[in-house]
Amino acid sequence: MKKQFINLSIFFVLAIGVLGYFWHWGLWLYAGAIPIILLGILDMNQKKQTLKRNFPVVGRMRWWAEWMRPKVYQYFIESDVSGAPYNRLSRNVIYQRAKKVTDSTPFGTQLNVYETGYEWLNHSINPLPLDHGEHDPRVMVGGPDCKQPYSASIFNISAMSFGSLSQNAIMALNGGAKLGGFAHNTGEGGLSPYHLKPGGDIIWQIGTGYFGCRHTDGTFNYDAFAERAALPNVKMIEIKLSQGAKPGHGGILPAAKVTEEIAKIRLVEKGKDVLSPSYHKAFGTPLEMIAFIKKLRELSGGKPIGFKLCIGQKGQFVAICKAMIKTGVMPDFITVDGGEGGTGAAPIEFSNSVGMPLREGLAFVYDTLHGFGIKKHIRIIASGKVHTGFDLVKNFALGADMCNGARAMLMAVGCIQALECNTNTCPTGVATQNPDLWKGLDVNDKKVRVCNYHHETVKAAVELMSAAGIKHSDQLHRSHIYRRVSANQIQTYAEMYPYLLKGSLLEAPYPKGWELEVMHSTEESFDSMVKPV
Repeated sequence: MKKQFINLSIFFVLAIGVLGYFWHWGLWLYAGAIPIILLGILDMNQKKQTLKRNFPVVGRMRWWAEWMRPKVYQYFIESDVSGAPYNRLSRNVIYQRAKKVTDSTPFGTQLNVYETGYEWLNHSINPLPLDHGEHDPRVMVGGPDCKQPYSASIFNISAMSFGSLSQNAIMALNGGAKLGGFAHNTGEGGLSPYHLKPGGDIIWQIGTGYFGCRHTDGTFNYDAFAERAALPNVKMIEIKLSQGAKPGHGGILPAAKVTEEIAKIRLVEKGKDVLSPSYHKAFGTPLEMIAFIKKLRELSGGKPIGFKLCIGQKGQFVAICKAMIKTGVMPDFITVDGGEGGTGAAPIEFSNSVGMPLREGLAFVYDTLHGFGIKKHIRIIASGKVHTGFDLVKNFALGADMCNGARAMLMAVGCIQALECNTNTCPTGVATQNPDLWKGLDVNDKKVRVCNYHHETVKAAVELMSAAGIKHSDQLHRSHIYRRVSANQIQTYAEMYPYLLKGSLLEAPYPKGWELEVMHSTEESFDSMVKPV
């Protein structure tokens, strides 16, 4: 079809050009106008690329600019390991997998292996065959008190709310989850009809605003929670304490995105900024938080209940673990978000300078749970710029059981990083409530791309594990991953983040470096740490 169009355009240009030469110069204008009109019609009627559909002809400038960019310059500025994780090389992997085209590369390694920060997998001389039967590894989520455990994929869609994203983007993500058999986190904006319509598995996130389960005064509504938690699509419930992009700061939905529909779903006022509180009103201490988890599990009929946080003050997480030990009540999962995580809107100081990065946070959470002897009951989910099979493997090695991805899933839907998420003018219809833009995003096409991306990324992770002689992600450990820490020194993750002995935090003497957090934290309060005098 495309070749036919190009040939037809060339024919029109030549034919009208010849007539113009012998007849009238004005025909030269038609020689240019007709192909452009035809090109615009073609763009408006295709469904593969939302940018072209929303901005016929003009939208093609993005690809023209990429094509004209000097290749050598492009390689050198985008292939360094220390640069932004979502450089063009990374984006190409996501787009190629979403479109299910080859993602192999010529001429070997495209990273500087001698640069500080370069990481690699310690492979086996006796790898497993790729057909060993673990092409879709699953993880069972549900502790001793869980009555409806959930068999989860090792890779799922991270928290992104309806409101921040358009209805078509939400339906494409959930439709992809339905096709691929993985889960879709709602984000703190709550359950919407667009999360439920495609039929994909849902992780319902409850943030400090309690959207979807709140009273008009903003307090938690237990009856509304019980009603929605019983929905068959809802497989797990996640309490959001903080997120990596802006830990210690409430969620932000700009007024331009607060439509009448969103206002009704969230029980807020239309056309005004929605600013979630920075803390929960339903609990104020570690013991109260654990009691809240227990109550939600009961009201949901025994579904897995967990919480999400970006690690800040270590003693506060230790205090939560002490509350678990004291009560015998534990969450079914904990989502660890890295300080490098993304969002559609956040103050720049919070995005850049608050919150522990994922690698350190993940190792800390695993070691703390293991040190208190309770890890076996709790699954850990890693979230924070996860987009390749190697990202999955690295997180599994540090202690994660599963991973969530947001940014990469958005790119599979069609995000081009226009950086207009907070302005309601996203040109690809992903992060906007403007119907003139989001209607251009074709759900049926994009949900297949989401499914493709998930499948190919999990497949890549399985192949990497096979290369290391590993059948399942729970067999990975920190000695499998190496990192260059200087020009002439390398370390394994096991050397960088030494394991704690099981139960070593239950009684003194505590491991070196852990004394302050363990001794000065209490299940009675989040604010027990005091400055020495």
